[in-house]
Amino acid sequence: MSKYNALWEYVKNDGRQSFKLTFAQIQDIAGIPIDHSFLTYKKELAEYGYQVGKISMKEQTVIFARAD
Repeated sequence: MSKYNALWEYVKNDGRQSFKLTFAQIQDIAGIPIDHSFLTYKKELAEYGYQVGKISMKEQTVIFARAD
């Protein structure tokens, strides 16, 4: 079980084609702060039909997009 499973479920259940979440929103959803390991874990999202798009350190946001 991944430490980001709650986030992946949230993204899958959202259903939009693409959307942006802040690091703070991700922490609230996942129950843990986003850290460097997110770069490793992000590939798990493909199992949920989505992919991680742009990660902005400046804006502290992550774009999620449906993997069609």
